[in-house]
Amino acid sequence: MKLYDAIENRRTIRKFRQKKIDREIIGKLIHCARIAPSGANLQPLKYIVVDDPERVESVFSTLKWAGYIAPEGNPKEGQRPVAYIIVVVDTKIRKLGAERDVGAAVQNILLAAHAEGLGSCWIGSVDRKRLAQDLDIDPRYIIDSVIALGYPAEKSIYEDEQGSIEYYKDSNHVMHVPKRKLEDILIFDEEE
Repeated sequence: MKLYDAIENRRTIRKFRQKKIDREIIGKLIHCARIAPSGANLQPLKYIVVDDPERVESVFSTLKWAGYIAPEGNPKEGQRPVAYIIVVVDTKIRKLGAERDVGAAVQNILLAAHAEGLGSCWIGSVDRKRLAQDLDIDPRYIIDSVIALGYPAEKSIYEDEQGSIEYYKDSNHVMHVPKRKLEDILIFDEEE
């Protein structure tokens, strides 16, 4: 898979086949995260992997899904993620300012997951307090976000926005993700 194609074709997936992900693949995803850029090379991120079915269900209950199309966008029973990666910041390494590290690391995970044939959904709407309690996460770790993983059971495509950036599902249940047009976001610095 060529990098440009991977970037262009990777989309958020919220419906998954119920096939377990080999831990070796998850290890590859975390490897891709660990070699991402990090401010001052501090590397304050850690990754909690949850793939036990009972614990996966516990994580699911702390997340909010697809605001524009809720509740239809919520994964139904039998289509939910089979694993999660919880991205945490180790405050013994860095207390503030890890947001850019998270962005770089998570993008690497999402692209690597796509290359492995996995679907993913990066989720920021998390009941962090409850998730930390449910999984007994050490208080030194600040939960940033959660990545849902599984083999895709839906199709998602991007398109140029036509007056709205709200994603939607068509009559064939294909997710459409409007993106601002290139000419609307590209600004060249030129002298007049």
